[in-house]
Amino acid sequence: MSRHRSSRPSTTDVPSAVEAVVDLGAIAHNVGVVRQRSRAGVVAVVKADGYGHGAPQVARAALDAGAAELGVATVSEALALRRAGITAPVIAWLHTPTTDFTAAVAAGVEVVVSSARQLAQVATAAARLGVTATVGVKADTGMGRSGVTPADWAELRDAVVGSTAAGSVVLRTAMTHLARGDEPHHPLNDRQVACLDARVAELSHAGAPPQVVHASNSAAALTRPDLSRDLVRAGIAIYGRTPVPEFGDFGLIPALTLTAEIALVKKIAAGDGVSYNHTWIAPRDTTVAVVACGYADGVPRALSNTLTVAIDGRRFTSVGRICMDQFVIDLGPDSAGVTEGDRAVLFGTGTAGEPTALDWARCAGTIDYEILSGIRGRVVRRYVS
Repeated sequence: MSRHRSSRPSTTDVPSAVEAVVDLGAIAHNVGVVRQRSRAGVVAVVKADGYGHGAPQVARAALDAGAAELGVATVSEALALRRAGITAPVIAWLHTPTTDFTAAVAAGVEVVVSSARQLAQVATAAARLGVTATVGVKADTGMGRSGVTPADWAELRDAVVGSTAAGSVVLRTAMTHLARGDEPHHPLNDRQVACLDARVAELSHAGAPPQVVHASNSAAALTRPDLSRDLVRAGIAIYGRTPVPEFGDFGLIPALTLTAEIALVKKIAAGDGVSYNHTWIAPRDTTVAVVACGYADGVPRALSNTLTVAIDGRRFTSVGRICMDQFVIDLGPDSAGVTEGDRAVLFGTGTAGEPTALDWARCAGTIDYEILSGIRGRVVRRYVS
């Protein structure tokens, strides 16, 4: 049996007012870029529904392109991949006291633990099922987030050694997360990886050597191959967005283009206000178009009066407040040939002059990770290669 099989797509044959076109060929290309630059195997991170691209579809494309395994934040995300028929290795690293470790162990999900308490819960679940659980350990080497702290490391290390000796778990992964990976030459990156190496040495000396080690995120994978260990965890890079824009795009290809249909075209007179509170007043007689997409679909309301879209290669600016379901663009007095039913490109690769997710992020004062993972609501995905 292959390690993954197809499942029903999340798209529909019925045209949608708001559509995200996902290029799976770009996903495959980007996995190759990360492998080449990092000189290591790739964990394709498909948390948050594949950063808004669709986790099962991205997972299959990444695995077909040579990704070694998949990474998600939560067990529920991992189980969703299993329900989609994906049998490749999956790791999950963020857990709460209510996490169902029994379901994770039964599904063959690798549970990466950050405390001795979590390890004990996984071991108990394995004993209940009569199986050996696959686990990993996450060390907090400077991120200050999830991961076992230096003060608690010895307790977790000894618990891992004991559980491994008892046969209740097998240790597969040791990992950490870089706090300043997008600052490639910051000394903290080297210190964090050195700290992880020391943790790995301790485990190995105690008789519980990890099978794989990884620290690098997308930024470090692309810029610091010397920090690569067995694998690198690539998130934003496999979706074609550069994690360090000042260093260029590394040859990555953005995989998602967001489009929306023009619902209405109409003329308005000079002095007319548009949308809530009339934050834009027409300075002249003009023609406006209503775009059938709003903040419920992931368009930041903060981009009101600044968002631009592309229609047939021409850019138009939004006017008035962005609403839950719609926003308005100014076409100019002659309507620029735009008609109802045309599609506006909200963001894409940028190669045809359209805005990009990074453009949106900069205008909204955020990062393109948030823009991509914020796509939701009535957006229908269509997959191409």
